[in-house]
Amino acid sequence: MNFTIRPERPADMLIIRQLTDAAFKGADYSSGTEGAIIGALRAADALSVSLVATIDEAVVGHVAFSAVTIDGADIGWFGLGPVSVRPDLQAKGIGGALIREGLKRLRSAGAKGCIVLGDPTYYRRFGFEHDPALTYDGAPPEYFMRLSLDGSKVSGAAAYHPAFSAP
Repeated sequence: MNFTIRPERPADMLIIRQLTDAAFKGADYSSGTEGAIIGALRAADALSVSLVATIDEAVVGHVAFSAVTIDGADIGWFGLGPVSVRPDLQAKGIGGALIREGLKRLRSAGAKGCIVLGDPTYYRRFGFEHDPALTYDGAPPEYFMRLSLDGSKVSGAAAYHPAFSAP
């Protein structure tokens, strides 16, 4: 499947919202607020990396990365998510390519690490692993994982941007 990955553009905002809402619709693990979270992150100028996948210029996937804190401090770590792919194109490598490109861009920008709350079977393929020294309140520990981008270790309580509390 041929697709291109590029940074989001202002003209992409509505389709990113629609795509995200459609990708998470009916998912057991979804809060139903993923599209609103991206909008709130954008409004707060907190989208550190926001990439889209396109096929023939049509946006078919999106991934967001935003800064997180560890024990209340910004130490150069980021959170992955939400990531979404148009429902009819899921499981075709688009989401994985978006994640890999986003991690590459974070690494190039000097980020120290990335966290994710998600399916361990899926996210382990990118190098994420559970670390009991790093916690996220309210989530099953095995679903909260980290990936060091510079070889450093971190411990403490992680917190996503307040936009993740968006309605």
